Amino acid sequence: MNREDFRRERLYQASIAIARTMFQKGLITDDELHQIDTMLLDKYRPLLGGLKVGIQQKNLDFTPLLND
Repeated sequence: MNREDFRRERLYQASIAIARTMFQKGLITDDELHQIDTMLLDKYRPLLGGLKVGIQQKNLDFTPLLND
């Protein structure tokens, strides 16, 4: 992983953490969280975050991500 990959990963992880917190507080729905995640994946193209979320997208269940 080079410096740019790390930067993109860090920005994605920070952004999705905010969205997860909003979901936990009931401010956004599961569908909205999924939409936000899709946009963030598109924007940042994270190497590791995309793999982790890709597994969750298959099931559309973000619960395991909320416990990180």
